[in-house]
Amino acid sequence: MDPELTSLTQAAGTTLVTLMATEAWQHTRDGLTRLWQRLQPDRAQIVSDELDASREEALRAHSAADQEMLSELSLQWQGYLRRLLLAQPEAVEELRRLLDEVGSEAATHASRITQHGTASGRARVYQAGRDVHINER
Repeated sequence: MDPELTSLTQAAGTTLVTLMATEAWQHTRDGLTRLWQRLQPDRAQIVSDELDASREEALRAHSAADQEMLSELSLQWQGYLRRLLLAQPEAVEELRRLLDEVGSEAATHASRITQHGTASGRARVYQAGRDVHINER
């Protein structure tokens, strides 16, 4: 299989499962369903039902911090997408556009990080939402 196609389906599967627990999910789901309706109309309803079932599993996995389940879901969707793109190579660019679109929407709806730290005595707490550089002497 083409390494570029493998990379695309891996990224798409992971992105899809990540978006299942966000406000961007409905738009993502609708876009994927339309993709299947256009390319494989006989499978569109099955895929739509699978998307709904996968979302329920992803929400449960997120609540339980079950990374193994999330990884399995990503692999499952990588397989679905790989088979679709192998059967319909013209869909590669459409899938890329959808991922770009929903990725930017997900960034818009990104959740806020809240951190709480407590120190006592001579202790220190260092927290960062991203990179942190501490230079103490």
